[in-house]
Amino acid sequence: MSREPSADFGHSIVIAVILGLFVLSATVNAIRRDATRNFDEVAQLSYVAHLQHTGEWWPRLDELRLIDPNTFRFTKVPSSLNHPPMFYWLLARLGPTLENHPGAVTLHRFINVGIAALGLAILLAIPAAAGLTRLDMYAYCIPLAAIPVLSPLAGSVNNDNLAFAGGAIATLAAWRLVATGRTGWLVTALAAMIAAACARLTGLLLSGTMIAGVLAFLWWRGRFEPRWAMLFAIAGLIAAAPYLVLIAQYGSPAPGTPGHIALLKSTAAGTFGARAPRQSFTDFAYTFLTDFVANWRPSPVPRSAFYNAMLVLPVAAALCGLAGFAISAGRMARGAEKASDVINVAGVVALAAMLACHLAVSYHHHVAFASNTEAYPRYYLPLAAIMPLAGLSLLSALRNARMHAAVTVLLIAGPIVFVLLGAPIRL
Repeated sequence: MSREPSADFGHSIVIAVILGLFVLSATVNAIRRDATRNFDEVAQLSYVAHLQHTGEWWPRLDELRLIDPNTFRFTKVPSSLNHPPMFYWLLARLGPTLENHPGAVTLHRFINVGIAALGLAILLAIPAAAGLTRLDMYAYCIPLAAIPVLSPLAGSVNNDNLAFAGGAIATLAAWRLVATGRTGWLVTALAAMIAAACARLTGLLLSGTMIAGVLAFLWWRGRFEPRWAMLFAIAGLIAAAPYLVLIAQYGSPAPGTPGHIALLKSTAAGTFGARAPRQSFTDFAYTFLTDFVANWRPSPVPRSAFYNAMLVLPVAAALCGLAGFAISAGRMARGAEKASDVINVAGVVALAAMLACHLAVSYHHHVAFASNTEAYPRYYLPLAAIMPLAGLSLLSALRNARMHAAVTVLLIAGPIVFVLLGAPIRL
């Protein structure tokens, strides 16, 4: 994986170009996108507008109301959001007043572009830290920048942007912690975990599990410092505090507010609505996984056979990542690991744990409300770098030149082809 330094001027230019194109794309999205077709942006904007209107620091989630996407006046429709308010505080104080001002959304979106661009810039700095070759750098950077929902998400008001940025910083800091053993990198990783947790629960679960895995490895190797346990405990308590408050208030870290329940019921399939027959867990798990793959690039129209065939590209890349995970785990078992191997294994374990929780919660909602799968890959953006990094682990182990070339082409060209041909994306 690491054969020659890549932190030269030419590589820096390539990374700058990739980041610049991402910012340009996100900015265009911020200017042109319709809020009603932009993830759950109306609900996100409504949360910010509520805090601006009331001045509250901790609002009642069951009192949040949606704004009209045309007039930006509050309606009586309950909001479906059930997140803590910290991300929305930030926008409420940095951005202009939203209520009655539809044009103010653009500046709020630009703030989100900056947050997401920071996260991507941090991840694009990893090649310099890892000393990747030029082709390895491309095989890592291009899949990241070409994540289908990342640019549209960056150009919208959405707490996933802060979760992505926090997770990105945590990933780089955890890498440097393994490589150097310096406490400062642990503090940075924990601060980033807190930032991701301030955005949404998935940010805490993903970054926190990855950092815990890294610390467990360092303890296993006899490199763990006792004070790190106290730092992790304090940071974990701070990060979890908003969700402990939600549990005390509503009995759950992701409360089923009236608006959220209404949204789940609205997705009930067929004419039977909430009376629709429920799937078995096995059938639901299969549907969940197929929806998860399809939602890697959502399509506003039914997918044709050609578009479905294109999904083989991200699936193949994911399989390469899983193969790289196995290779990294083998190196760790032999005591021959690099810092990247530790991050790969800890990150994939965190992704797998998150996927299991995601599936369990989605099935619980399905049984209760006959809801759809809620299989959204964007929830995993805090650890967006893990699968590309794991793919590089596979590349480093391939000794057959033809196989190495084929996997390199897949990892570099596959995301580009998928973005161009995978499906129209109008969210």
